[in-house]
Amino acid sequence: MILFINACVRPQSRTKRLANYILQKMEHDVKELVLEKENIIPLNHKTLERRTKLASSGNFDDPIFDLAKDFAAAKKIIIAAPYWDLSFPALLKCYIEQINVIGLTFAYNDDGKPYGLCKANELIYVTTSGGTIFNEDLGFGYIKSLAHNFYGIKNISYFKAENLDLINADVEDILQKTEKEIDKNFK
Repeated sequence: MILFINACVRPQSRTKRLANYILQKMEHDVKELVLEKENIIPLNHKTLERRTKLASSGNFDDPIFDLAKDFAAAKKIIIAAPYWDLSFPALLKCYIEQINVIGLTFAYNDDGKPYGLCKANELIYVTTSGGTIFNEDLGFGYIKSLAHNFYGIKNISYFKAENLDLINADVEDILQKTEKEIDKNFK
């Protein structure tokens, strides 16, 4: 199964357009998780304590773990997240809090180093920006680091279309150039 994490909120999202372009090239069942339609809230003291207690006892049957189980079981993961306010939408960070579960998506070895428990062999991150993405570490870099260092996903791809809202920008041309970059990776 491909897990498509959709952090796009605009009806005519340019980021979602690029993600859909990628999804058309894949021949697997896709489970789309539209973050704005999920009941994802930041962890607080109460929910964190409850989750920690359940995880410590190895009880992952509670619905609090459903998002993490889906993430860990996916064969491929596609994240579509527009570049907003120098990062990605806050809802994606809240989602990440929900899936970072010791014993489901990662664990620690005896030396205290994390290792991944996810089945995914690939993660694709797609973003668009009205301006220039000056520092990829604030969005994509964070996701890439988690994938490599915690989830055990080594094959990471990144596609971006930027400067879409500049005066006189040829939006269609910019998006088509990104689609051509996508095509090069799916031959």
